[in-house]
Amino acid sequence: MERVQKLIAAAGVTSRRKAEELMKAGRVKVNGTTVTELGTKADPQKDEVMVDGVLLQKEIPVYYLLYKPSGVISSVKDEAGRRVVTDFITTDKRIFPVGRLDFDTSGVLIMTNDGEFANQLMHPSYEVDKKYIAKVEGIPSKDAVRQLQRGIELDGTKTKPAFVKVRKSDPKKGTAVVEMVIHEGRNRQVRRMFEAVGHPVIKLKRERYGILDLHGLNAGEYRELKPHEVKKLREAAVT
Repeated sequence: MERVQKLIAAAGVTSRRKAEELMKAGRVKVNGTTVTELGTKADPQKDEVMVDGVLLQKEIPVYYLLYKPSGVISSVKDEAGRRVVTDFITTDKRIFPVGRLDFDTSGVLIMTNDGEFANQLMHPSYEVDKKYIAKVEGIPSKDAVRQLQRGIELDGTKTKPAFVKVRKSDPKKGTAVVEMVIHEGRNRQVRRMFEAVGHPVIKLKRERYGILDLHGLNAGEYRELKPHEVKKLREAAVT
């Protein structure tokens, strides 16, 4: 017997967290009965689990690394008709992004239909290194860099220590390129941190997510993750 939200995630419908929201909204049935209790369990071999009237069918898990272009929504659909990340990957599986990159941010994005895997990577206790390259307005002083390294107050909570290095600066244009490595994934965190020290981001790219980087890919291109990459990500997520 497994928790229903886990079965939904394993079927590739969505992440476990989103599956819980579906249950609370009364959109999940087990053997014809609507279930809203998050502790409800079902037998994947015997019980019929339906989401929005569609019977769950466990898919073969797939894992992709996408070089997300700027100007693309980190979602499977957009009501405004804008391009979404699933537009770039050819597959018959119901894949979705692991976490998010802002509309105007490019870089490494994992795509999968494995909800359990996605849930593990997005859990707050999973402190994966995320390296960003930011072009910012102005040239950060040593004091500004130290502030970013030590942590910035966001929403009443200080960000965790970060690696920050000014790669190059252009005094004539009044801009700088800064490398930042963080271990969290708060909403628009990198942009908000730079804004807090007076250096708004002009352009932002996530160059690395854990062991994954953009080597060999151009914006809009993708590749399948290798088995050892998936294994290392899983191992890191449970340590």
